[in-house]
Amino acid sequence: MMARSLGGGCAPLFRSTLSLLALCAALFMQSAAAEDGYELWLRYHPLPAEQRALYAPATSQLVMPTPSPTLVAAKDELLRGLNGLLSQRPASVERVSASGLIVGTPQSNPQIARLDVGLKGLAAQGYVIRHRRVDDQTVVVIAANDDVGVLYGVFHFLRLLQTQQPLGNLNVTESSRIQLRMLNHWDNLDRTVERGYSGFSLWDWHKLPDYLDPRYTDYARANASIGINATVLTNVNANATSLTAPYLEKAAALAKVFRPYGIRVFLTARFSAPVEIGGLKTADPADPGVQQWWKDKAAEVYKYIPDFGGFLVKANSEGQPGPQDYGRTHADGANMLADAVKPFGGIVIWRAFVYSHEQPDDRAKQAYDEFVPLDGKFRDNVLVQVKNGAIDFQPREPFHPLFGAMPKTPLAMEFQITKEYLGFATHLVYLGAFYEEVLRSDTYRPRQGSTVAKVLDGSVNNYAHTAIAGVANIGTDRNWSGAQFEQANWYAFGRLAWNPMLSSKDIAEEWVRMTFSNDPQFVKPVVAMMMKSHEAVVDYMTPLGLHHVMGRGHHYGPGPWVEGGPRADWTSVYYHRADAQGIGFNRTKTGSNAVAQYAPPVAAQFGDLKRVPEQFLLWFHHVPWDYRTQSGRILWDELVYRYTRGVDTVREMEGTWQGLAPFVDAERYQQVAAFLKIQENEAKWWRDASIAYFQTFSKRPLPAGFAPPEHSLDYYKSLEFPYAPGHH
Repeated sequence: MMARSLGGGCAPLFRSTLSLLALCAALFMQSAAAEDGYELWLRYHPLPAEQRALYAPATSQLVMPTPSPTLVAAKDELLRGLNGLLSQRPASVERVSASGLIVGTPQSNPQIARLDVGLKGLAAQGYVIRHRRVDDQTVVVIAANDDVGVLYGVFHFLRLLQTQQPLGNLNVTESSRIQLRMLNHWDNLDRTVERGYSGFSLWDWHKLPDYLDPRYTDYARANASIGINATVLTNVNANATSLTAPYLEKAAALAKVFRPYGIRVFLTARFSAPVEIGGLKTADPADPGVQQWWKDKAAEVYKYIPDFGGFLVKANSEGQPGPQDYGRTHADGANMLADAVKPFGGIVIWRAFVYSHEQPDDRAKQAYDEFVPLDGKFRDNVLVQVKNGAIDFQPREPFHPLFGAMPKTPLAMEFQITKEYLGFATHLVYLGAFYEEVLRSDTYRPRQGSTVAKVLDGSVNNYAHTAIAGVANIGTDRNWSGAQFEQANWYAFGRLAWNPMLSSKDIAEEWVRMTFSNDPQFVKPVVAMMMKSHEAVVDYMTPLGLHHVMGRGHHYGPGPWVEGGPRADWTSVYYHRADAQGIGFNRTKTGSNAVAQYAPPVAAQFGDLKRVPEQFLLWFHHVPWDYRTQSGRILWDELVYRYTRGVDTVREMEGTWQGLAPFVDAERYQQVAAFLKIQENEAKWWRDASIAYFQTFSKRPLPAGFAPPEHSLDYYKSLEFPYAPGHH
C-alpha cells in the first residue's frame, strides 16, 4: 500500500527518475522513523556516535551460558539492546580475551563462581553489576543467585546505556524491598476492561491457547524490565467461568509465555463459584463440601499451572458474593481459600475494599471497622490488599488508616495505574509523584518514622509476605496504555514497587530519557511538566480535599450535583456536603470521627482545623465559606483560585510541549499535543461546572479578575455520557 501511494504520488511530479527515487527514499525513511509508542521505554535506538564509541569496548565480548529459558530471554534482551543501542553484537566467548561482559549465576557461569562479586546474602531476584579484573582485562559482571535476578540485572545495565550513564567503576547492588510486585488486570472474558481506557483486553481468550499473540512476550519483557513479577489476569468483579478447565488451559498458555520472565500468574476467585460452576447449593466457607470443592479446584489449577501464584478475591463489596452472606467473616472466607492453595505454595490476597448494603455514617470507616478486629485471625498465607485511600482511587486521598493498624496481618498496597477518576487516558497526569506522597506518609504506628512504605516492605511489623499491586492501564491500543504519557505511570509503579524509596522525579527523568530523548533541552522541561501534572488535576477536579464529585457510574467529568439513587454513598452530595454554611465532610470527633482510626499524632493533626494539611482540609472538616485559608483568601475565593490554577497549569503544559516539536517524532508529538488540548477543554469544564454549582451554596461573587463559568449550571447538568469508555 505504501509503495502504491508513493509511486502514484511521486511519478507525476518529477521527470527525473533519480529525483523520484530520491524523494521516495526520503519519504520512506521518514515513515520508517515514525513511532507509535509500541516500544514503550525499551527503545533500543542507536545512541549518538560518541556514546557508542564510549560503550563499545565494554561490550565487545560476552560470556553467558544459557541453560534455562530465563537466561535465554536475558541473553536475547541483552543482544537486542546492544545491537540497537550500539549497533554492535558482542562475540560470544567462553573466556574473555578483551574487555567484555560476564553474565549469569554461579551455577550457570563458571567464571562468576570464581569471582567474588558480593552475591552472598543477596535476596531472591536481586543482582549486582560490577567492574572486575579478569585475566588482566577489565570486565563488567552482571550476576545474581537466580536466573530472574540475572534478567533484572540485564535490564538495569541496558537502562544505564539508554540513559547514557557513565560505566566507569560500576558498583551496583539491587534487591527488591517488596516480594510480590503485581499488576491487577480488571479484564473480562469478553475482552472488555472495567475502567480501561486503552482498548480491549490483551488476553484474546477466544484464540487461546492455540494462538499466542507476540504482544504477550512484549508485555512480559516490559514488566520484567521494571521488576514486576506477578499478574492477575482477570477482573476482581470475578466470573466463575475463568476457573473452568477450558479457561485454565488458556491461562496456562499465558503462564508459559510469562514464566521465563519471572512472572507468576494469579486469578480472581468468585466466592460463589462452588454454586455457579460446582453444582453445590451453598458457598458457605464453614461447609465441608465447599471446603473440599475449593481444595479440588486448587489441585486442578496447579495441574495446569504448576507455579500458579494464588487467588485475588473481592468479596462482600459492591454486590459481590462473600462469606458475610453466610454470617461468616472475611477471615473465614480467606482462610478457606488459603487452606486450599497452601499445599502448593499458593497465597490468597483478600481485598479490603468493602462496603456493605447497610450504609454507615461514613463509608471511609468501613474497611478499618471490618478488618482491624480480624488482625491475627488470617492464615499465614493470606495478605489483605488495601487501596491507598479509604474511599476509591480519588485524585488525592490521605493514606488509608489500615496501614499500620494490622501488625499481625500482612497488608498489600493497591494503587491505581489506570485513571478512573483522573481524566482517563487523555489527561496527562504523572502518578509517580502521588505514589511517592502516599508511600512517604508516616503512619506513626507503632512509632514515628513508620511510613506506609515501611509497613509494606515488612520492616515495621516483620511481615512474612509483602506485596504491592497496581490496577493496570494496559490494553490493545498500539501504544499499550491509550496515551504516550500513560506509559510513565506503568513504569513508575514498577520502579516504586521494586524500591518504594526511589524519587518519583528521578523515575520520571529515567522514563523520559528512555522513551523520548536524552537531550537536556527536552528532558528538563518535560520532567518539570510531569511533576506538576498531578497537582494540576487535583486543582481542577478536587481542590482542598474535595472528593467523589464526578459523574455517576462512568466517573467521566464533573458531577457535584449527583444525588439520589440506590445508595447515598454513591452520590457526590454525600461527600462534599455543601450547604449555606460551608462545605466539606466533618470527620472529626464532632462528626463521623473517622480521624480516630489514625494513630493519635496523625488524628490530632487531621482533626485540628488549624493543623490539617490544606490539601485535606475538606476531607476532614466542614468549613465555612468565609474561613480564612493559608493564602489569606476566604475559602470560596481559594476554591475559585485553585480551580483556575489547575486550568492555567494545563495551558502551561501545552505551551511547554509546543516548544518541543524538534525533539520528538511527529506521530507521538501530535498525539500528545491533541490530548493536551482535550485536557485543557475538560479542565475548564471541570472548573466552570464546579464553580457554577458550588456558587449556589456560597452565594458569593467570584473574586476580582476571575472569569465566570462559560455556561449555565443547567447546561452542565444536562450533559450525558452513556457510552463513556471503561464502564462495564
